[in-house]
Amino acid sequence: MSMNPVVHFEMPAKDKKRVCEFYTKVFGWNMKKLGEDMGNYVLAGTAETDENNMVKTPGAINGGFFDYKDDELNRAPHLVLAVEDLQESMKAVESSGGNTVGEPMDIPNIGRYVSFRDTEGNIVGMLQPRK
Repeated sequence: MSMNPVVHFEMPAKDKKRVCEFYTKVFGWNMKKLGEDMGNYVLAGTAETDENNMVKTPGAINGGFFDYKDDELNRAPHLVLAVEDLQESMKAVESSGGNTVGEPMDIPNIGRYVSFRDTEGNIVGMLQPRK
C-alpha cells in the first residue's frame, strides 16, 4: 500500500481581507484571493511550488481559506491527502468504515477532490492531482 501524503490544509475565515492581512503580516505567507467562480477561496502560499502547483520543499504544504459557515463541513480546519486514484480511495474509505461527503468535483488546474468522514468523525479531503 502506498502512502498518501498531506498536501494541503484548509481553514475557515469569516473575513477574507482580515485573514489575508494577518497571515501575510505574521508569517509572510503569499495570500491570493480567488474570484466568485472559485467560491471566493483564498490560497495561502507557505512554500514555493512547481508548474503543477505542488510544493518544491519535501514536507511543506500550502493551503487555503474558505467561507466560514456554522455547519459540519465549513467551521473547522481540515487536511487534504493526495491519492493516486480518487475512485479507488473512495471505495477504500467506504469499505473501511468511513463515508464520502458530497460528490467529487474538479478543481481547475489542480485535480479532482472529495471530502470524507473517517471512523472518528473527522472530515478530511482527498485530492487526485492532475497529471
